[in-house]
Amino acid sequence: MPVQLSAMKKVLASVFLTFPTILPVVAQQAAPAGGAAASGPGGSAAAAASQETFLDILMKGGLFVMTPLAVLSFLAVLLIIFYILTIRQGTVVSNKFMNAADALIRKQDYLGLIAVCNRENECIARIVYKTLDFATKNPTASFDEVREVTEAEGTRQASMLNNRISYLNDIGRIAPMIGLLGTVIGMIEAFNEIGPGVQQTELGGGVSKALITTAAGLVIGIPSLIFYSIFRGKVQRLIAELEAAMTHIMALLAAQYKRANYRASARRDSAGND
Repeated sequence: MPVQLSAMKKVLASVFLTFPTILPVVAQQAAPAGGAAASGPGGSAAAAASQETFLDILMKGGLFVMTPLAVLSFLAVLLIIFYILTIRQGTVVSNKFMNAADALIRKQDYLGLIAVCNRENECIARIVYKTLDFATKNPTASFDEVREVTEAEGTRQASMLNNRISYLNDIGRIAPMIGLLGTVIGMIEAFNEIGPGVQQTELGGGVSKALITTAAGLVIGIPSLIFYSIFRGKVQRLIAELEAAMTHIMALLAAQYKRANYRASARRDSAGND
């Protein structure tokens, strides 16, 4: 059991150090002052308390609360890195794909454009693929029906982008609540120790230890909400560009539909005159 507890402490310390934290300041304030107290009879105890490490201060919050906070901290770091790599211009709309789609639609090479969509992993490519797949499999479908398929897929892609970053928002809201729960539990335990021989100064140490969990929750929640706000603004900008790209693609397809209908009408008129 001591070996497992030591391993757990090392894991918790490595996870919490992934965020630039203010917990060392809280730990310094939570530890008893070793100045004047060190000259008295309890000087050795105060000196020992002042030598507590950052990991020791963290573990005062208790494994029951600090473990889920450590997991949330680790997940927040992973999500931030993942969003930085995936939420960018090239994964939603790229000039390369738009130029290829423009040229292939003007040539009416829809099968070639479908092949290009299969090779690309962009939101606009998925929308164009759904549109052309429906149009080629249903040649009698009207342009309004094709447009409905495009709008439905576009709404789905935009919703996926918004839902992807919502996990970071959830972490930013849950972490402070878990920290507050740890503080309440710690204060309950501290006040349960009140007895005839317990002084008020002895309760202050227990309360300060309980506040460590709130500080840990805020250290995780505040950066998570900050990065969520940044990514939310970026997602809204990318969705606006995605809508503009969809409008451009649908305008090209509408022109091709009108041209095809005009040619079909001309052929019918020439056949009737014959």
